[in-house]
Amino acid sequence: MAWNGKRRTLVLGTASVAVLGLAACGSGSEGSGDAGASAADALNVVAVTNVYGDIAAQVGGDAVEVTSIISSATQDPHSYEADTRTQLAVTKADLVIENGGHYDEFMDKLIEAAGGTPTVINAVEVSGLESAEEESHAEEEEHAEDEAAHSEEEEHAHEHEHGEFNEHVWYDLESMQKVADQIAADLGKALPERAAEFTANAKAFNTELDGVIELQDAVATEHKGEGVAITEPVPLYLLEHMGLENKTPEGFSEAIEEGNDLPIAVLNDTLKIFSSGDVKALVYNAQTTSPETEKVLAQAKADQVPTVAVTETLPEGQTYVAWMKANVEAVTSALG
Repeated sequence: MAWNGKRRTLVLGTASVAVLGLAACGSGSEGSGDAGASAADALNVVAVTNVYGDIAAQVGGDAVEVTSIISSATQDPHSYEADTRTQLAVTKADLVIENGGHYDEFMDKLIEAAGGTPTVINAVEVSGLESAEEESHAEEEEHAEDEAAHSEEEEHAHEHEHGEFNEHVWYDLESMQKVADQIAADLGKALPERAAEFTANAKAFNTELDGVIELQDAVATEHKGEGVAITEPVPLYLLEHMGLENKTPEGFSEAIEEGNDLPIAVLNDTLKIFSSGDVKALVYNAQTTSPETEKVLAQAKADQVPTVAVTETLPEGQTYVAWMKANVEAVTSALG
């Protein structure tokens, strides 16, 4: 969603985000021998964050040179401001991977300004989650209109607004499997002689993620329907796949995400849920914070509700699969 500049401050940075430059991401692949591409021959891949950078590196191996624009916990993608180095990287890119869903609108501006024709992968579009949600909403509204035709009272009963789309699709593991397949397909078009290698790498990556998905399924079997709280929608896809229900008042997480003023009544309602017994854990975004989220974290600890920290970017030294596995395991441990 569009960034309005009022959001939280960064935990590890200052209130204004400094442009820290580009961080190159190693290929991290097992490609070797004569089939390997030299740095000069490698395809240039630019990813909006190191999350997508790591996936591209896993799939592309030594055939790609990956640059992750945002690769530090001190950088907030919502408020990132690109500089000339960022623009130059996009201009030279053969493949660009953006998140989409209004999460990183600066990427579209960079691509347009580049003037070239790089292949662009939009993770939200590849995931199909936004389209599926829109179709579901359309069906609900059509059904509501049919029922409302019987009486004005029913019409008012069915009036409702749907929340903003959750653009944090990298917390949906199946979506990242689709992204890996799309990366393999696009790289294969650029380097047909190595297409089979890219496909095999994507398959290996997806197989690893299958193991994490099995962990999610196991949690859903044991803890389905149990309540959790969040500070922002960042981890919601992960939690939903684990069968958990978000008990946070909608007005709280929405206001925090949008950077809007939070009504005192909503904050108080949020603080009360930790003593209610309905919440087994608080899963909070540790990468950014605000006075309100700090109060929520403190209240959860005061009421002895386990807390789990998550981030929007890949922690240093971890792969995407290892990171998601650690997140699932942390939530599992918190549930008890």
